Amino acid sequence: MNAAHKPWADEALPKLRAAVAEFFDLPLSEKTKYAKPPDYFEGYGQDRKAEDQKRDWNDILWLMVMPPHSRNMKYWPLSVPGFKEAVDEYATEMERVTYEILGNLSLLMGVEREYLKELHGEVRQGMRMNYYPACPRPDLVLALSPHCDYSSISLVLQDDDITALQIKHKGMWVPVKPVSNAISVLVSDVMEGWSNGKYKSIEHRTVANTEKSRFSLVSFVLPRDEVLLDPLETMVDDEHPRMYKNGIKYIDYLMYTQPKEVEEDNYTNVDYSNWTVLEQFLSLCPDE
Repeated sequence: MNAAHKPWADEALPKLRAAVAEFFDLPLSEKTKYAKPPDYFEGYGQDRKAEDQKRDWNDILWLMVMPPHSRNMKYWPLSVPGFKEAVDEYATEMERVTYEILGNLSLLMGVEREYLKELHGEVRQGMRMNYYPACPRPDLVLALSPHCDYSSISLVLQDDDITALQIKHKGMWVPVKPVSNAISVLVSDVMEGWSNGKYKSIEHRTVANTEKSRFSLVSFVLPRDEVLLDPLETMVDDEHPRMYKNGIKYIDYLMYTQPKEVEEDNYTNVDYSNWTVLEQFLSLCPDE
């Protein structure tokens, strides 16, 4: 699904893209001032993979952006002119889009419009900024390996002129062609749990480009750590029995999908052929 707000996007997105590009163009010695520690998710760095996986061909800057009190400003490159202002404006717009999407999903799931927003406890937003250099050997790397997201929904902004995002549909990788100044909306793991599996978390990847470098931004919509992943009662009946266990906290699931980077990356080594990550995690949890 794509969401667009063209008048806002025409003015704001060029400023955001310029600020992000300026950060990634900084000398490495400057970018590493914002490096993420080995046991923390925020900051500048690269994805780490197991030895038997294709390498991910990207640089990233990961920031908590909403609500404002969640921001850790030591990872924000405030030396880049206009960076904070551009991210502020974009994050505020993504918050508006998020509330609209959550409201529509609430109605589809048979509850009041505000239900999913309130269920989050506090709607948090993390932003991942990706830079993908042109790659001379795309057969040896992926821009980003196959995975599902650990958020409730993810909002993806691609470059307008390069098709790199792919989603898995019926066992095949399907390209998602960018729409100018539009956001691609991906259902993620938390929403799969709340919907009792009706809305499956979308497995996706990005592929490297041989000729052009590119940028993308992903806004992850996250619930509070203590929120439960229990299916909504409106999504469970005789024809749709409960698929997942009750009483599983988001923080416990997050610790399974996002282990410390110094440990083996269990999340990216999950076999998606039969189960989603959520189903695999819940199979490890004791019965009630």
